[in-house]
Amino acid sequence: MAKFLLIFLLLAILSLAGADGVLSPYYYLESCPLAEEIVRHTVEGALYQDPRIAAGLLRLHFHDCFVLGCDASVLLDDADGIVSEKNAVPNKNSLRGFEVIDFIKALLEEACPLTVSCADILAIAARDAVHLRGGPTWDVYLGRKDSLKAASISTTNQMIPAPNSSLEMLISNFKDHGLDIVDLVSLSGSHTIGRSRCVSFKDRIYGLPLNEEYDERRSIFFHILRSICPESGGDDKVVPLDSRTSRRFDNLYYINLLRGEGLLHSDNALASEEDAEESVLSLVWAYAEDQELFFQHYTESIIKMGNINVLTGIEGEVRHNCRFVNSYYH
Repeated sequence: MAKFLLIFLLLAILSLAGADGVLSPYYYLESCPLAEEIVRHTVEGALYQDPRIAAGLLRLHFHDCFVLGCDASVLLDDADGIVSEKNAVPNKNSLRGFEVIDFIKALLEEACPLTVSCADILAIAARDAVHLRGGPTWDVYLGRKDSLKAASISTTNQMIPAPNSSLEMLISNFKDHGLDIVDLVSLSGSHTIGRSRCVSFKDRIYGLPLNEEYDERRSIFFHILRSICPESGGDDKVVPLDSRTSRRFDNLYYINLLRGEGLLHSDNALASEEDAEESVLSLVWAYAEDQELFFQHYTESIIKMGNINVLTGIEGEVRHNCRFVNSYYH
């Protein structure tokens, strides 16, 4: 009886893995069983050479999903009528990790030609980047197809939250993507790793004289930022988003917010601006006090985000090269 149930369960899993329109952790169980292992080993090697690439890989997944869905459109280069999303303001001179994705795709094309989509590679690589930096892990639901086109530059500019967004704007933006306040606050915790360019937060640190707005601790924080980012010039200099543990995925980001040390205005807004039910600040406090709760909510939210407007079944394609649609070669 137990053997029969085991066989039945395995058949059900295999059926689910191959079902059109359904994302599943087992999607490549038969067609490319080593897919996730190949991605993880490649990400691990990339992080060994440059630990900062973890934030880049995670950011690629976010910027892909927030523009018309998780379809790898963010990876497309300019070609044959396609204007790349890489040219948009939130992406230009900001996104990193494209070469890592290219290398992963090349390895997977050797192992399983035209099988593993670029959109799925982004989702797996983001998970592995977080876990290898000390964060949680989760089952990545797979089976996405790749877009045949990029979004317009104006659409890309509009759909990715700006670093100077207010809390009201952030809540609205996430709602437009089918994400709620828990998703907003937990996914903002991605800023526990990575860096930001001075141009993204200069307005905040030079907005008012320090003694008119900030207490002593925050004044020190802003003096440090001003020493790195001059009021004129130096726009491309970079500062860690988490000033204490910028290479480790942990809950220090939320502790920083409560100290008034969120780097971007959009970070600081989570702790300094009020929402109707005051639930945003409550979540910031909860995550600052309980890292496991943050990890739990984060994994649930990033899985949810990874399902935004996915292409499945006969929609889209599996690209041979993540930078170009397959018709580019014909």
